[in-house]
Amino acid sequence: MDHLDVVDSRTGKSYNIPIHDGYVRAADIGKIQVPERGITNETQTEFEFAQGLRVLDAGYQNTACVESSITFIDGHRGIIRYRDFNIQQLFQEYVYEDVMHLLIWGHLPSQAEKDHVRAGMAHAMNPPESVVKVLSGFPRDSETMPMIIAGMSAFAAADEVACATHHTQKAMFQGRLDVADAALVRTIGYMATTIALIYCLKNDKEFTPPQSDLSMIGNLLLMMGVSKENPKIEECLNKLWILYADHEITNSTAGVLHAGSSLSDPVSATMCGIICGYGPLHGGAIDLAYEALATIGTPERVPYFIEAVKKGKGRLFGYGHRIYKTRDPRLNLIEELMGKYKEEIEANPLIQVSLAIDKYANQDPYFVERNLKANADLLGCFLYTAMGFEPDVITAVTGLSRVAGALAHWRESLTQPVKLWRPLQKYKSPLSN
Repeated sequence: MDHLDVVDSRTGKSYNIPIHDGYVRAADIGKIQVPERGITNETQTEFEFAQGLRVLDAGYQNTACVESSITFIDGHRGIIRYRDFNIQQLFQEYVYEDVMHLLIWGHLPSQAEKDHVRAGMAHAMNPPESVVKVLSGFPRDSETMPMIIAGMSAFAAADEVACATHHTQKAMFQGRLDVADAALVRTIGYMATTIALIYCLKNDKEFTPPQSDLSMIGNLLLMMGVSKENPKIEECLNKLWILYADHEITNSTAGVLHAGSSLSDPVSATMCGIICGYGPLHGGAIDLAYEALATIGTPERVPYFIEAVKKGKGRLFGYGHRIYKTRDPRLNLIEELMGKYKEEIEANPLIQVSLAIDKYANQDPYFVERNLKANADLLGCFLYTAMGFEPDVITAVTGLSRVAGALAHWRESLTQPVKLWRPLQKYKSPLSN
């Protein structure tokens, strides 16, 4: 077996640290110990203990916190696979509903399985009056994401299983995947309904009840009242959402798992993920990328904006990614979609600004030397605006496309030993006043 031969200079002891598929286990690092002496607080007696070596990794730059069989990403080669299916194959041959099922349950669905999930989700999409009242209490110009949190909270309060989760001595979902499956299907339905209700409120539209024979995307657009306005929307989202469906352990997915590790319900765990996704360095980058393009205004102003970014006077959202050291593999597929809806996209003058940024950055040594490439946030927003979505709702709708992937990881965690996530810290003594 591959391993590290480690000699601790403090003690002179040697250790054999196994390497598993390019990883070492923190528990094996913890076996490297140094005897220490301390004094108990209660009896003031001296005692000896061994302090294991720990790893400091701010921001989890080089630390894996789970083992998963859902999504594989190779950032150096530009590869994404869902359950060992290349994302290119899934994009070309399937629609989002198929991929959602693949991520959660590990296989592509039969028509009967699709129908079963559709029926359960549609049932959950009928909002109780308490949810409608909560959302109607917001002004129409409110920020969308806080409204989503409020709507999801109202749904959680009305969900008997979610509430019972916090009043039982036994784990509600661990070892009970049938209960978990029904709960995660409801959770996705709640999220779609919340977004639809908010959209209707902001645009003074009547909410349309869901239909049990429609897919999640089909019902989302039906409830929003936009499915009949432009039949291309569902066709576009069925492909675009495949590219956003999962991205392994992102900040928001880690948030879902962090909350889930406390044995919380999937609605509450999803809210944790939504809050993480709202941040400007995560899902919120979509809004900011689009707003930056609007601020630049014309392709002629791109060089001035880029130079300001290089001087630290701004940030270019939609460029650079911690995982990818080459071109984001989703971009080629997004560009394929953009070609299909070329007429609608070119109606937005900001697309020329985006293309100018991409061209300029690919030739600028600052970006080339740092291997900074465009990511899916930069161009993905144009497909939404081409389909008639206002920038205000793009992050919300994109977040909905990711919920299935996050809950796939939550479901996977239910098949593993219960382990409360509780990170360590390195204590640093404060400076004297």
